[in-house]
Amino acid sequence: MTGPRRLAAAAVLLAVTLTGCTSGGSDETAASSPAAPATPVAQPIAWTDCDADIDQIIAGRPGAERDLAFSCGTTSVPASYDDPAGGPLDLFLVRATFAGQTDRIGSLLVNPGGPGQSATDAAVQSALTLPEDVLRRFDVVGLDPRGAGLSTPVECISDQQKDELFAVDPRTADAAALTTAFGQVDAVAAGCAEKYKEALGAFATVDSARDMDLVRESLGDEQLTFLGYSYGTTLGSTYAELFPERVRALVLDGAVDPDATAEEFAEQQAQAFEVAFDAFAANCTALLAGCPIGADPRTSVTDLLTQAGTTPVPSSRAGETRQATPGLVLNGIRSALYQPSAWPQLAQSLAAARAGDAAGILTLADTYTGRNDDGTYTNVVDANVAVTCADTEERRTADQVRTVLAEWSTQYPLFGADAALGLYTCSPWQAPRTPLPARDAAGSAPILVIGTQGDPVTPLPGAQDMAADLTSGALLTWAGNGHTAYPKTDCVTAAVNAYLIDLVVPAEGTVCPA
Repeated sequence: MTGPRRLAAAAVLLAVTLTGCTSGGSDETAASSPAAPATPVAQPIAWTDCDADIDQIIAGRPGAERDLAFSCGTTSVPASYDDPAGGPLDLFLVRATFAGQTDRIGSLLVNPGGPGQSATDAAVQSALTLPEDVLRRFDVVGLDPRGAGLSTPVECISDQQKDELFAVDPRTADAAALTTAFGQVDAVAAGCAEKYKEALGAFATVDSARDMDLVRESLGDEQLTFLGYSYGTTLGSTYAELFPERVRALVLDGAVDPDATAEEFAEQQAQAFEVAFDAFAANCTALLAGCPIGADPRTSVTDLLTQAGTTPVPSSRAGETRQATPGLVLNGIRSALYQPSAWPQLAQSLAAARAGDAAGILTLADTYTGRNDDGTYTNVVDANVAVTCADTEERRTADQVRTVLAEWSTQYPLFGADAALGLYTCSPWQAPRTPLPARDAAGSAPILVIGTQGDPVTPLPGAQDMAADLTSGALLTWAGNGHTAYPKTDCVTAAVNAYLIDLVVPAEGTVCPA
């Protein structure tokens, strides 16, 4: 299960993102919940059998042998909740049903984060990986949020722009280079505004949460059961704030800090990625066969970035015309730091890049940014920035960002500059804003929040703040590494299963071992 990806700042994304990805800060202007709009009407879902198509996609994957039935569905919601009669917006869903279902409870909606990641893809993967005890009680449903995946996807950044943006060296302190980088972000904002005009503000999380409630009703569930990762925790907690009485059970895994400003969250993330890199380095140097990038991985990577900044590294991959610049190398590193299972691949890819072949590091970078083998991109970047900027009123000038960048480049040598540049992402964004509400979800059933001690994407303080803010929040901590926790360990899995199925909340202060 992938969580949100924090896409490179030069690629016009605020953090968390994949991520980035995510907009984590609460604005002072969002101290209370938005006013209730006119009540829209839930529309039926038009389901079709898509077993054959999905079976072809999942063939050979672990879990593909499970007896699952897949349905694909479409429905519509108001494009604007201020004017529910003003026109529809189409949404796309996937539903997975396990053949061994007994004592069905209802639907389990899943969201993998981003913002911008496909929840329909996540539903398919969840059907292959979630414990069968859960699948016996729930259909797994993925609803692509508005603007993402196949739900009226927002698309306003060209593939060429994305290639250029991701290739930028975020560590540069050269005034002219920074001016160029800011200009690229300005151009993206102008292009998106020209294409969508006022409609560009329709991709806010608040409206996606309202969509989710209509879909809950269309699915026939009296209350919502939800599993959200990373940005999905922002979406889930926003739902709980708007509709607290309709919450049955929410699992918020890898929580985005609801209290941090964009700058505070970006710094938390930069620091956490530095710590994650050190954990990777320690793991690599402890290998019996030796670390492929030597006894000092940080110095090795610093040297590689310097090399790539002067002479970008070519790739042996057939048909590849790109060369690995520092920006692409850093994206490849960041991608692999999401999960310790990718650390061996990262070590080998860095070693190959140092030897003159960037094929491996580019593969990691492309996984992170949604770039396909043919050079096209998914719309995850477009959706990420559209949602992130719709969710916040925060803006920073280029001069303010330059100041932060100078400080963070020293404090966080690998990831600080990129995090700082990301603070400019929404400054030129030309669209209506719907800031995230403060979220205590008073009146909600208990909500389970999960934080991981070694999470580089959504650091543990975010989960602690989320659980403390929610009136009925309960915190479960995993003393492991990587982004998100369920269902990676027996302890976390048992606790979440008990909560989802029987509504049993873990004891306060529960910490699952690594």
